[in-house]
Amino acid sequence: MNDLPLSFCGALLRVLPSGALWWPDQALLCVSDLHLGKSDRIARRLGLMLPPYDIAATLDRLDTDLTATTPQTVVCLGDSFDDDAAQGALDPGARARLQVMMAGRRWVWILGNHDPGPVDLGGTCLAELAVGPLTFRHQAQPGAAPAEVSGHYHPKLALPGAGPARRCFVHDTARLILPAYGAYTGGLSARDPALRGLLGDPAFALLIGRQVLRAPLLRG
Repeated sequence: MNDLPLSFCGALLRVLPSGALWWPDQALLCVSDLHLGKSDRIARRLGLMLPPYDIAATLDRLDTDLTATTPQTVVCLGDSFDDDAAQGALDPGARARLQVMMAGRRWVWILGNHDPGPVDLGGTCLAELAVGPLTFRHQAQPGAAPAEVSGHYHPKLALPGAGPARRCFVHDTARLILPAYGAYTGGLSARDPALRGLLGDPAFALLIGRQVLRAPLLRG
């Protein structure tokens, strides 16, 4: 899978090129910020027509990761839907496909700032989830205890001479922030003070793509 091992706060994790996080010892797959239905929301609110392929592309990626890892637990770290209406507008084919993925495993929806209340797709909706040493929540909390895993910021980073910015994980010894998993999601520079300020030194970016690339995350 061209993944990268990551030892984080006592947990032995695998960073997948797709932007998912795999925890073999817990048989747990974590993804963040799917933003299902973003093209629908943009068309509805702004009148801009994007090709409506974001849901299929995101579910394709998720299906591939589920097949590769066969998790017992899946944690979606919030903003799984782009807004309330996007969840309600999920077409029957996508709904059925997602429910097939959920069948036979624990599925946890962490609530995000875009998310509706409890979804009608099944699974469990929580504000946060503690598993072993790790706590999973949507947005990093200033002053939180170590071993926090979150999303929300959609980090990305461009390296000199390495082409356009790529989505990335960012982490220090206490926090791990996942990239957006959704097909039509934008990003915030990992060096932006709003994001970099959450991390101590040293901090690292794990750029995803065909292969995961680890790079020091400098300030400024």
